[in-house]
Amino acid sequence: MPHRNGLIAGACIAALGLAGFALYGSGLVGGNGGVASGPCAGAAPAVARVEAAAKGEVAGMQRPKTIKHVPDIAFKGPDGADTSLAAMKGRTLLVNLWATWCAPCKAEMPALDRLQGALGAKDFEVVAINVDTRNLDKPPQWLKQAGISHLAFYADPGGRVLPVVQNHAESAGLPITMLIDGAGCTVGVMKGAAEWSSPDGLALIRAALGRPAT
Repeated sequence: MPHRNGLIAGACIAALGLAGFALYGSGLVGGNGGVASGPCAGAAPAVARVEAAAKGEVAGMQRPKTIKHVPDIAFKGPDGADTSLAAMKGRTLLVNLWATWCAPCKAEMPALDRLQGALGAKDFEVVAINVDTRNLDKPPQWLKQAGISHLAFYADPGGRVLPVVQNHAESAGLPITMLIDGAGCTVGVMKGAAEWSSPDGLALIRAALGRPAT
């Protein structure tokens, strides 16, 4: 029976491995120059460009351990209707989670707003998702008071997005920011705040987009 149990355990592990492959696909193993394959194979050049540009004010941008698709999180759009990251596929996204009870989140919001104003276009958007679950009138009021005018208001009042992103980004705190390419693959993760509209921040996003430096 020990041999039979061993075979069953091995089959279960193999099944879990196949399930993980089906859910995420294979990707580029970060940090070791591995060969990319699977759905995120095309992300390798962007990962390399982002890694090279992560310096100065945005030096905290980290190369993901494994390059894979971001989970298709759902949240509310500016009109209050349901939307998701899948609906935004085709553009490079800087997805930021923030809350009004998070001081560093609020401190970096003006820089994210300036970044959107400077580089926001058909191929790029800053998607700042508010994760407050109480006093839901407070976040839009705060944005107005802070003079945030370029960012669209995205929100997850149900509290479903935060744990999914924290798991994906391997970060327990806020703010969390993910840089996602047009194919939906995470090519960089920032754990904490950054000066996104600085020359370093603008250069990082241009590098992710493959735009020439200015």
